[in-house]
Amino acid sequence: MVYFYTAAFSRISVSCLMMASRFKPHGLPPPADASSPLGSSTKRARTMSTHSTMKGSFSTYADYLNALNEKRERVVKASRDVTMNSKKVIFQVHRISKNNKEEVLKKAEKDLAAVTDQQMSRLVKELQGTDFWKLRRAYSPGVQEYVEAATFFKFCQTGTLLNLDEINASLLPLSDPSLEPLQINLLDYLLGLADLTGELMRLAIGRISDGEVEFAERICQFVRDIYRELTLVVPLMDDSSDMKTKMETMLQSVVKIENACFSVRVRGSEYIPFLGSSDPSTILLGVSDAEL
Repeated sequence: MVYFYTAAFSRISVSCLMMASRFKPHGLPPPADASSPLGSSTKRARTMSTHSTMKGSFSTYADYLNALNEKRERVVKASRDVTMNSKKVIFQVHRISKNNKEEVLKKAEKDLAAVTDQQMSRLVKELQGTDFWKLRRAYSPGVQEYVEAATFFKFCQTGTLLNLDEINASLLPLSDPSLEPLQINLLDYLLGLADLTGELMRLAIGRISDGEVEFAERICQFVRDIYRELTLVVPLMDDSSDMKTKMETMLQSVVKIENACFSVRVRGSEYIPFLGSSDPSTILLGVSDAEL
């Protein structure tokens, strides 16, 4: 019995030694030599030098972005001021009538000059000499409103359209001659021109109610010309998503003016009491000489 256990134990021991010989043990690295320079030092965390070129570059980028964000905030504030005061010019022009035209336009001209010299001047000074395309979305709403106010006043004063070159020429004195001046781009001008048609539609309806049918018809023809020309330009524009939306609104304005003028011409006698006229001869309003 003892012999049996001894033989079994011997076989198990031999099997364990054979299995252990198949695997090589991963020994520990040899101890470092105390005389070597690496042997006496421990592993240290990596740190960036304060004089690193990369850190200096990122500091420059951070300063640039902070300055750009601060400029954007100032430009947005200046654009809001331009928008608010340009709307006041538009409201002033809407007070026009056949009895106070000169007085209203004189006051509107003074208000528009104040917007140019104060609010637009501040916007120009913020953007002159810089790559102002980067900040276009920050100041574009204000510029569009300014274009709308300036062209609206010009039409009511002379019956003509204020073009882009004339607007940019009026802004040149506000800029430093040694720096690149801010120039209103064509897209913002066309967007402001599209908004102009809405104001002209309101003006035409108001003039019809005041008996100035001929003035309303001139407005109708003017708005038609703008819409016709823009229908040829907008399909060729790359960034025309805003313009396409405004073209739909512009068409609605054209239709409203045409319907109002058509109704007065065809059914003029029915509109006389509403036009505030007490002259019996006006009962023939809208009737041509041939029909008489």
